[in-house]
Amino acid sequence: MAAAADDATWERAISTATKSTSAPKTLTLDGAVKSSTGRLPSAALIGRFAASLEELSVAGAGLSSLTGLPRLPALRRLSLPDNRLSGPAALAAVAEACGATLRHLDLGNNLFAEVEELAPLAGIGVELLDLYQCPVTKVKGYREKVFALIPSLKHLDGADAEGNERLEMGDDEDDEEDNEEGEGWGEVSPSEDGKEGDGEEMDEADDEDGEWEDEEVMISLIYQSISVLISVF
Repeated sequence: MAAAADDATWERAISTATKSTSAPKTLTLDGAVKSSTGRLPSAALIGRFAASLEELSVAGAGLSSLTGLPRLPALRRLSLPDNRLSGPAALAAVAEACGATLRHLDLGNNLFAEVEELAPLAGIGVELLDLYQCPVTKVKGYREKVFALIPSLKHLDGADAEGNERLEMGDDEDDEEDNEEGEGWGEVSPSEDGKEGDGEEMDEADDEDGEWEDEEVMISLIYQSISVLISVF
């Protein structure tokens, strides 16, 4: 009975989140359901979006198990923070459902306490892993051990193995735009170049006109001098 009641609540939440979209890329169910069984809805409720779903977020749902997580072959980001997940079985379910495509896994504020619990993630391609506020973060050498366990991992809790913080996507895009704008510095656009060239031609023409005027003045002075000499003699 409890599972059936949960499924009914999940179905309403999913319907509201997708707004009748038949092929959503993102499904966010954060806080929409407080599971009385600690489980996800039946696989069919989320599995019907398997072909299109790239991001799934189920935060604060009281999950203690990921049993029933359907295969999601397009999923790249899975967010499950603020639940009660622990143990390798939960992560084995993740690896089986979307291990081939998953790149970002958020498990913050769950109950993972030992690095060994993360072993199922070693064989998948996850690059970004968040375990903030999990007990495992207090294990001595936690960061070094997790990076050693998961070869594909690039950032753990927002920083790489050297402790350099990861730029958010928006920052990366701003940097790219700045670089593109910077490439234009010191360059003259074709229109500006044309204007500058026209100005140089006008200056050259003015110089030539000035030279002709000087020559005309000299010739005029010479004729005047000759006229004076003739009148004298």
